Amino acid sequence: MLTSLLRSSRRLPHASLRRFATTTGTAAEPPSGPVGLLDDLSYRGYVQDVTDPRFLHDALESKPQVVYLGIDPTARSLHVGHLLPLMCLLHFHVRGHHVIPLIGGATGLIGDPAGRTTERELANKETTSGNTVALVNSVELFFKRALVYADDRILLAADRMIDIRAKNNIAWHRDMTIMDFLRTVGRHSRINTMLNKDSVRTRLQSNAGMSFTEFTYQLLQAYDFYHLHKHFKCSLQVGGSDQWGNILAGISLIDRIERSEAHAPNDLESTAPSNAPPRAYGLTTPLLTTATGVKFGKTAGNAVWLDPQLTSVFNFYQYFVRTSDAEVESYLKLFTLLSWKEINETMESHRLQPEQRIAQRRLASELTELIHLKSGRVNAETMTKIMFETELAQVTAADVLTAFAGDRCVHMVDPEELTTVPVVRLAVKYGLAPSASAARVLVLSRGLYYNNRPVPEIQFTLRQMHLLNEELVILKAGKDKIAVLVAKKPEAN
Repeated sequence: MLTSLLRSSRRLPHASLRRFATTTGTAAEPPSGPVGLLDDLSYRGYVQDVTDPRFLHDALESKPQVVYLGIDPTARSLHVGHLLPLMCLLHFHVRGHHVIPLIGGATGLIGDPAGRTTERELANKETTSGNTVALVNSVELFFKRALVYADDRILLAADRMIDIRAKNNIAWHRDMTIMDFLRTVGRHSRINTMLNKDSVRTRLQSNAGMSFTEFTYQLLQAYDFYHLHKHFKCSLQVGGSDQWGNILAGISLIDRIERSEAHAPNDLESTAPSNAPPRAYGLTTPLLTTATGVKFGKTAGNAVWLDPQLTSVFNFYQYFVRTSDAEVESYLKLFTLLSWKEINETMESHRLQPEQRIAQRRLASELTELIHLKSGRVNAETMTKIMFETELAQVTAADVLTAFAGDRCVHMVDPEELTTVPVVRLAVKYGLAPSASAARVLVLSRGLYYNNRPVPEIQFTLRQMHLLNEELVILKAGKDKIAVLVAKKPEAN
């Protein structure tokens, strides 16, 4: 497969690097026999572009490398849009390499202009600081649980079951003065290269233009790569496809500074020996969109979060159950650690009975266990059976409360409220409909349910006999909005 990577190589006209080879897309069939990590990543679909694939392949197979991924703290939690580069980083770790998740406590104060047509509002310092702390915890929790999942699937070596700690780039940017920055970074950065980056050219051609603050973002991120390279021997940066230009800037900065320190000429294109391995590499993952063109990780315009307080475990599971047939195989490759054989067998079973959604259920189960542990997966599967596959007459209130334990959709309510307030009003109060009129529309279209039965009329009010064990009711709007209303127990005297 490395041959196919090299066959698709191209030279980038504005890159101040000695050599560039890139690849786009995935292999149609897995290679036979043992394969290197770069080949495996390419087959699974992680590789959009990569610098110097032949040298990177050899470096990855010869000794452990240090790999980093940067995440700016634009929110307090990870969402599923972060999963692709995070899973890529996980593959490096389980193959014996050292990984550094880097949270942009400093760069987040500026804002990355990549992929934007207008300038971001400057982030509030307190908000960014709070997001950074929360995101460090979120990233470290992701890897802690991911390693439990990985060990269950592929039996990790003992030295791989270690805590992966995130770093914060404010640690080295905080005390850097403007003079330090200009002498260290500015001196080795070329304006013509910076101006030729797609994100910069697009903005400069617009009426809004680009501020100097955003223009220098690429240099701040480039310095991150240089700092990690110098102090932690980091040789590879991984990022989304929109980070390609920033990654190239970091590779170029490393080359220029180290050549300067070695008193070598800084004309990189003309003086570098063509057979010498580079000092650093870059790899980007593709931007995923659904078959309908929606950015992966969004549902009804909202992010699907990894934090169960923001997206319930049930809704997280259901998001992946709803994956289309056109996308499910690629998602199994990208978001699970299933072997090629297991993926192929799952897809063969799925094609024989597509109505059973075998592949989608496997995807949802694997990912829910990855993010929410085995207990979360079991609860999500149980919730799904209760909500969609079971005659609720066969289910007890205890079954429901066990399955939904700790879920945000569970509400403790006054017993009187359950049997005196119309269901349409309950639906609004507990988040199933934005308004009473919307709730009435749901009833008329038979889209509002109580205990898996459609609400028969707009004025319908529950009676005691409608409650499971005279204790609770499950309200559902559409396919994924759920509220479990539980009657409060009277307080003992």
